Amino acid sequence: MFGSGSGAAPAHQSSRLSVPVLIPYPFVWPYGGRSVFLSGSFTRWLEHIPMAPMEGHPTVFQVVWNLTPGYHQYKFFVDGQWRHNEHQPSVNANGGTVNTIFLAGEDIVPTSFSPETSGGSNMDVDMVPTNVETVPRFSEADLDISRHRISMFLSRHTAYELLPESGKVIALDNSLPVKQAFHILHEQGVPVAPLWDFEKGQFVGVLSAMDFILILRELGNHGSNLTEEELETHTVAAWKEGKINLNRQLDGNGRYYPPHLVSAGPYDSLKEVALKILQNKVATVPIVHSTSQNGSSPQLLHLASLCGILKCICRHFRHSSSSLPILQCPISEFRLGTWVPNIGESNGRPLAMLRPNSSLADVFSLLIQADVSSIPIVDGNDSLLDIYSRSDITALARDKAYTQIRLDELSIHQALLLGQDANSPSCFLSGQRCQMCLRSDSLHKVMERLANPGVRRLVIVEAGSKRVEGIISLSDVFRFLLG
Repeated sequence: MFGSGSGAAPAHQSSRLSVPVLIPYPFVWPYGGRSVFLSGSFTRWLEHIPMAPMEGHPTVFQVVWNLTPGYHQYKFFVDGQWRHNEHQPSVNANGGTVNTIFLAGEDIVPTSFSPETSGGSNMDVDMVPTNVETVPRFSEADLDISRHRISMFLSRHTAYELLPESGKVIALDNSLPVKQAFHILHEQGVPVAPLWDFEKGQFVGVLSAMDFILILRELGNHGSNLTEEELETHTVAAWKEGKINLNRQLDGNGRYYPPHLVSAGPYDSLKEVALKILQNKVATVPIVHSTSQNGSSPQLLHLASLCGILKCICRHFRHSSSSLPILQCPISEFRLGTWVPNIGESNGRPLAMLRPNSSLADVFSLLIQADVSSIPIVDGNDSLLDIYSRSDITALARDKAYTQIRLDELSIHQALLLGQDANSPSCFLSGQRCQMCLRSDSLHKVMERLANPGVRRLVIVEAGSKRVEGIISLSDVFRFLLG
């Protein structure tokens, strides 16, 4: 049932209108939701008008409301959050972005919008200009200003500020067998750990979930099930040495050189740490401190990540977000992330997705070839079901599952079930695993979500259907912010 109502202007507003002229106007929200309401200047922002789904179109909500001629501002309240329709005329205001309409009347001429004709606003929105065309979400000047302020903040603050008040950092001896290191990471619930070389007395590298993916894939290629004996005979150091031989790089003189440990000191700037992570394509950078000049007796303080640095940015600008003009812009306005063709701007990389019946071998191949940290699992309509991350590989250590599987025979669905507790429902779409956003979400909202521990990527989905439209990672956000 459609709602209807009216918003009569006070008599002193127009001496020529003794009886207010009311024009029925249909408001439509086509992007789904469980509960959708309409509010606007025509209700003084005090009333939430319920909207109803159209018959045969459950994701399209509509209500007809009687309006007086003139300018009006409005916004939708969808599932507890204020939203605007980015495909309709809008303006940026102190209360966020609001949609606008102008209804011509016999005695109305388009002039500047005043608070009196709007009936006031509890949302503290800006006045609507005479031009009702959509206002650009951001300008190059806005982008330059925002990037400069973020760059200055990161340059003036150090990695020392990333250190938690309390916590633990796990390091592994590189003489450990691969199997034991595998189990430790799973038991401790961490996807990465620095490696300590006892003979050299220093940290020499990092063991990550990607190492285990490469190990299991390499052993699986030999055509036999993965046995405990095979993993027991390989030490972490031996694996790292073998990996270097497989992936040797040449220096400027044509000589091979081994990869070095990417680390940072506690007094390096946050910008330096972020650039090290981006340039070396690593998930974390150990923060190491040594009191001696020769670097002996190093102390491992923390594992820095883009997530922690982003949390510092969000915390610093939380109460001064207006100093970063781009924060309230929808993510679809930027060349940010990887998008399905014809949905948004693409950065040139294909969007990697798999079906739940794809094999674990397919997952490993795609994680390596696409160089991504996680892959959306979708149904036949490309709607999001779950997500498989590099860190999920450690679940194979549970009950020694890796000794009982073949990578080309185990499906993604079965692999994800291995990591669930016995009391967990055997279904897809865990709220903790699948972090989603909408293309209309603001950059600020996306940054706040990515700043949560354990969240490295957000899957952009279509409202209502959860059809995958794209992916935004921490690396995408930082490359955009740092220019």
